[in-house]
Amino acid sequence: MRPLTLDDLLPLQEYAEKRREFFGSLSRYLDRYRRVRIGPELTLLFENRQTLWFRLQEVLRIARLAEPTHVQEELNLYNRLLPGPGQLQAALLIETPNEAQAAERLTFWQTFRGEDLYLAIGPKKFPAQLLTCRPEDRCIGAAHWVQFHLGVAGRRLLANFGRPAHCGVQHGSYQHESPPLSEDVRQSLLDDLKLSDGD
Repeated sequence: MRPLTLDDLLPLQEYAEKRREFFGSLSRYLDRYRRVRIGPELTLLFENRQTLWFRLQEVLRIARLAEPTHVQEELNLYNRLLPGPGQLQAALLIETPNEAQAAERLTFWQTFRGEDLYLAIGPKKFPAQLLTCRPEDRCIGAAHWVQFHLGVAGRRLLANFGRPAHCGVQHGSYQHESPPLSEDVRQSLLDDLKLSDGD
């Protein structure tokens, strides 16, 4: 997937003026093509160039970063989050039921392992790899990065819409599956795989 460059970014003022429009557009895009709910507490947001562009623009706006050297440093960081060949990359978001239970639930999720999360296509399961697996990452608690390695065989399976696909989690007492992935979501993920493979 082609890295983001300085030329892809909007100046801070121009972005700020159009932020509400971008945010609305991104929300609709995520809901239709990128967001997968797995039970009451977990959401996968599959990341690509478009979603990371918005994340980066938000960071630059909040930090008021405009100096090209500093912006390039952020670009380098965010470009590392783009999926590689045969991969899908996602943010895994943990929602706690309420403030009183937040500490207890985040403690429960500290033992989460990547293989507890999977993408199933027909009978084949592709376990996730947890990228935020250091103790300091786990202290953050409510958001992690995961990768799914599908390769050519997985990409073919995903392209066969006759085979149902879903995401699932089996972690302690949390045993949930997402609804079947829609054709819109599957096609969007296939587009990611094509771009990351250089097609």
